[in-house]
Amino acid sequence: MRPFWLQQALDSAQETVCPPLPGDARCDVCIVGGGYTGLWTALMLKEAQPALDIVLIEADICGAGASGRNGGCALSWSAKYFTLERLFGVAEAVRLVRESERSIGEIGAFCAANGIDCDYRLDGTLYTATNAAQVGASDAVIDALQRQGINSFRRLPLGQVQRLAGSARHLEGWFSPAAATVQPGKLVRGLRRVALQRGVRIHEGTPMTGLEHGAPVQVRTPHGTLRADRVVLGLNAWMARAFPQFERSVAIVSSDMVITEPCPDLLRQIGLDSGISVLDSRIFVHYYHNTSDGRLMLGKGGNTFAYGGRMLPVFDQPSPYRPLLRESLGGFFPALAEVPLAASWNGPSDRSVTGLPFFGRLHGQGNVFYGFGYSGSGVGPCHMGGQILSSLALGLDNPWTRSPLVQGPLGWFPPEPIRYLGSLLVRNAIRRKERAEDHGLRPRRLDVRLARFAAAAGKADKG
Repeated sequence: MRPFWLQQALDSAQETVCPPLPGDARCDVCIVGGGYTGLWTALMLKEAQPALDIVLIEADICGAGASGRNGGCALSWSAKYFTLERLFGVAEAVRLVRESERSIGEIGAFCAANGIDCDYRLDGTLYTATNAAQVGASDAVIDALQRQGINSFRRLPLGQVQRLAGSARHLEGWFSPAAATVQPGKLVRGLRRVALQRGVRIHEGTPMTGLEHGAPVQVRTPHGTLRADRVVLGLNAWMARAFPQFERSVAIVSSDMVITEPCPDLLRQIGLDSGISVLDSRIFVHYYHNTSDGRLMLGKGGNTFAYGGRMLPVFDQPSPYRPLLRESLGGFFPALAEVPLAASWNGPSDRSVTGLPFFGRLHGQGNVFYGFGYSGSGVGPCHMGGQILSSLALGLDNPWTRSPLVQGPLGWFPPEPIRYLGSLLVRNAIRRKERAEDHGLRPRRLDVRLARFAAAAGKADKG
């Protein structure tokens, strides 16, 4: 069973699966992974050097991972400014905020220029508070953006917030126009189509079974060896299992989603008539937006944690949190409480210690590059990831290859079983804390302290 977005994209395009790699092969660049990261990298390499012979291998079909099942919210890093400044300094933080906002527009421009119909809507995003404890949580980071001259947010009057968000649950809201929503499955399949048109050789159903450093690098597959001068690893959540040295660099946790049957008239009645994305101020946020075919998608992160970074069977099944998501949907939108759900799904998110992705050279080698750890916010930043990885593969000296983002992991989780048990302890404390705040109660001090361990998991830095 495919997640809703990917299945919808497959049904609309009726494309032929690219055959597996049949035997040994040779290329200039091998890209492992057919999601946003791998495909953007391939496309940017082709744009820079059209003659490059690029082979992309994918274990399943392109988009089968996070790229075909995410929430479809293309967000910038502006709300993560404090984290960026703490890790990288003011100048690089400002540059990355600007680049992250530029990527949102460039994704739309690329889709328009190449006929990718992925329901791209540059209608902005709304960061809100849904209880009294969340009110004011974003003020400090907005002030910091303002001081640096990079603030795209403005506080809206409460009535306008509730109209834009379609719900009276919201008590405060900051709007930024620098955000978009997409149908993620159609985006990744569209990138695949353009990559094929530009001469990228794609082999689906071709997992990497081993990698040997050298010149050339040898990438093992079930039916042969692919020899490449350079290799780019775009495995994302699967990276930690493929290379044990990264096992503690990310925690694998689900993000769970539901989507309604079409109800365009009801959505118009409650005011959800644009492609705006709405996110509350929880640590594991609720996020939602409508779709071009008149549905409402709602999701929430931070649910199922994987022991040892394993890819659990539940990640390819309907969400076990469907009843809770159904309840949340009815809480935000009483008018939609009886609208049937078309589907639920979930998937693995590779959350880094910082909440930001990281890039580098595998084992310090100069011809094998990687990038992952998007932490549930990859739709926009994967475009930046493509710029970083293509620059590294081309051996360029530019702001991307000089960025501290290419220093590899900037923190490590504790070893198992401490990571897994600690994750559950913190997750449950967050749930208790936010449940108390929803009811206007003071949460337990221990829960507040434990919740701070997950601060990087939030979509926005808190002051």
